Amino acid sequence: MITTDILIIGAGPTGLFAVFEAGLLKMKCHIIDALPQPGGQLAELYPKKPIFDIPGYPSVNAGELVDNLMEQIKQFQPGFTLGETAVSYTKVDDEWFEVITNKGTVHRCKAIAIAGGLGTFEPRKPTFENIADYEEKGLEYFVKEPEHFRNKKVVIAGGGDSALDWSIFLSNVASEVTLIHRRNEFRGALDSVEKVQDLKNQGKIKLITPAEVTGIKGDGKVEAITVEVEGQEAYDIETDYFIPLFGLTPKLGEIGNWGLNIEKNAIVVNNALDYQTNIDGIYAIGDINTYPGKLKLILCGFHEATLMCQSVYNRLNPGKKFVLKYTTVSGVDGFDGSRKEAEKAVVKKID
Repeated sequence: MITTDILIIGAGPTGLFAVFEAGLLKMKCHIIDALPQPGGQLAELYPKKPIFDIPGYPSVNAGELVDNLMEQIKQFQPGFTLGETAVSYTKVDDEWFEVITNKGTVHRCKAIAIAGGLGTFEPRKPTFENIADYEEKGLEYFVKEPEHFRNKKVVIAGGGDSALDWSIFLSNVASEVTLIHRRNEFRGALDSVEKVQDLKNQGKIKLITPAEVTGIKGDGKVEAITVEVEGQEAYDIETDYFIPLFGLTPKLGEIGNWGLNIEKNAIVVNNALDYQTNIDGIYAIGDINTYPGKLKLILCGFHEATLMCQSVYNRLNPGKKFVLKYTTVSGVDGFDGSRKEAEKAVVKKID
């Protein structure tokens, strides 16, 4: 049996940062995640994709952000149960919860923080019949390693941020990038739309709109896609890879059966106080929760993790006053015996 103060379900950026905030309060954390490595969506879906809205980083690759978070929490020695999903929970007594995974691993904790991002997720797939024949044979739903597309012909379909961002990124990797969208208008960030426009003008991206991909052709692997442009006859485009980026279908999985208040596939929390759910001692932070004014941003998840940890500290230490200090003043004491603090001020006379 694994015993900890806070059991975090989800090893994405919000869950990882919660370990740091809990560590500052001398609370131990253990993390469960269905993926085989920490990082959540950042590691699994777009490790090489740049992120632009992390404070202090004009741009940071998703994988680099995960590495930095892992380095930050190393001093607090969190435990990990990876490649397993949380299936059920029971309230053992007034102090302890027990959570069991799909592989039978038992975790005992004093508070649960659900930080599962979108939950379990599946890509939204095109609907043509033979699609399964080409999956992982040139048909890719995620870009995990951009170098796989080096000097290859790539067709991307979609009109959101992922389609725009990967078209921009791969324009400097692939020999040819074609972006296809069913509308002339795109739903992505204005800056990304303008970059695609500029790359199209330079001849680095081929843009086909309004159009749809209606089929895949090839002998055992993708060799061409069929595209239908509005008002024209369908025609084929030769390509090595087809990447439809139509978003993800999120699912809460077994957590959806825990008796939590659910609204549009997200867990309702009390954002006026501490992001606790309707079940005392169970919290939800990051993209998996919802409340009035919710924004699904990593930096918002960091904020929610901080307040959640303060609430758990008060829960575990009733009546004990804790004075929050700036880490620049108080330093950081790791569970591994390390201490990080600012250099002491020097008193010296100036002649």
